Amino acid sequence: MSLNKKNFAFGSLKRDIPSSIVVFFVALPLCLGIALASGAPLFSGLIAGIVGGIVVGALSGSQIGVSGPAAGLAAIVLAAISTLGSWENFLLAVVLGGIIQVVFGLLKAGIIGYYFPSSVIKGMLTGIGIIIILKQIPHFFGYDAVPEGNLAFKQLDGENTFSELSVMFSNINIGPTLIACIALAILILWDKVLVHKATFFKIVQGPLVAVVLGILYYIFTEGTSYGITMDQLVSVPVPSDFSSFLGQFSLPNFGAITTPAVWVTAFTIALVASLETLLCVEATDKLDPEKRVTPTNRELLAQGTGNIISGMIGGLPITQVIVRSSANIQSGGKTKKSAIIHGFLLLISVLLIPGLLNMIPLSVLAAILLIVGIKLAKPALFKVMYDLGWKQFLPFIVTILGIIFTDLLVGIGLGLLVGICVILIKSYQNSHFLNIEDKSNGRQKFKMTLAEEVTFFNKGAILNELDKLPADSFLELDVRKTRYLDNDIIEILEDFAFKAKNRNIDIKLVSELGIVENPPSYIEFFKLRPKAQLSNN
Repeated sequence: MSLNKKNFAFGSLKRDIPSSIVVFFVALPLCLGIALASGAPLFSGLIAGIVGGIVVGALSGSQIGVSGPAAGLAAIVLAAISTLGSWENFLLAVVLGGIIQVVFGLLKAGIIGYYFPSSVIKGMLTGIGIIIILKQIPHFFGYDAVPEGNLAFKQLDGENTFSELSVMFSNINIGPTLIACIALAILILWDKVLVHKATFFKIVQGPLVAVVLGILYYIFTEGTSYGITMDQLVSVPVPSDFSSFLGQFSLPNFGAITTPAVWVTAFTIALVASLETLLCVEATDKLDPEKRVTPTNRELLAQGTGNIISGMIGGLPITQVIVRSSANIQSGGKTKKSAIIHGFLLLISVLLIPGLLNMIPLSVLAAILLIVGIKLAKPALFKVMYDLGWKQFLPFIVTILGIIFTDLLVGIGLGLLVGICVILIKSYQNSHFLNIEDKSNGRQKFKMTLAEEVTFFNKGAILNELDKLPADSFLELDVRKTRYLDNDIIEILEDFAFKAKNRNIDIKLVSELGIVENPPSYIEFFKLRPKAQLSNN
């Protein structure tokens, strides 16, 4: 048994180590870009990436999820730093937010993650894939006006996602574009051809080769017309010695713990980070080839612990993030070791080789992210969702458009709202079945069968059907399959019984207790039913 475990561990490492390198290259510019977009110190994004990889990766129950600073929190962080007056006060809010997340986990709040429709989750993945593609195109062509990791429609430079593309066409740079095209060709060739030729191409990932070529291109073309400028490269803080490296860490200001604004920010961070994490967990579980299920309450505990540590040492808030998680899955990551190793790679590289990291062209990293986006936004999925019918397709497409034209959480909220409306419409339609059976003694006979669960959402449909029944008719009301009957529906039946007498409509109530002709009180009758429940019980 121990031998099998060792073989499994070694086998997973053969997949997890190459995958962790890909995640590292995806995470590096995102950590820096999100910190820049948040108005925070650049190193704070790296701290969050390191803690998200090592600490959250170790504590999480997710085998393929990767955590770090999230673009969805950038606007909240930017506003909070200004409101709270100092970076140290904000760090306190991050710590408190982490504690609140731990409380959420202990209270089993992770169950919320299971209540998002599949159509919305698929829309989220597709929408993020499209927005990654749209946002990386300018970087691919060497136009880096907006930092990596900014996924919002309205950008910091005053443009939006689409107007940025039109501006980009007037600012294409030949050097970054050339090496980006070479990198993209390598990535496609590696993924479609070489990886099937030999084990070497599975161990050594295409993104690593692309990055190495990018560094060499920068070195050999520096100062030429085909060269790459400093603002088109990764920009990691470079400490002069170990003490200056440690000086990049910050401590929270615990003296501000009684400030109400700090607590408001803490609750905001906890709620948004928890929601984004649960959504990502649901999405990554769907992408996982082995279909493993992440324990959501444990995930909240892990994320909360990560945010406590991140805030204590000067890092941004942490969530599980879909871009890094999907990159992990696409590159073959099998276990949580991939996320943990990527965290150590971030730590070691910023400590030992920050100068080398600063030779990586952003356009090469954009090529890597373009591949991630294309794999998320598969055109075939649109046809699959369309074929499932409008009830699946509408929430799916609304989620995509919402993410593209607003941001992640707003897009998901819009998709969820449409999904709820679809459920209500479906519930309205399926609350009952009304059939015209025959005419007996000249009286038209109707049979109404109530569904298994009938709530106040069905009031309008049932009331409308009852009011349309003609005078001098006969109604058979079958509730044998009904296990939940809302008190609002019972009151409608009670009122209809009074109207039925005036319209000479006879009612036969059929239930598991037997048949009752023109029951005097529906309220008293349903109180006797052992399986039916009133809403106020």
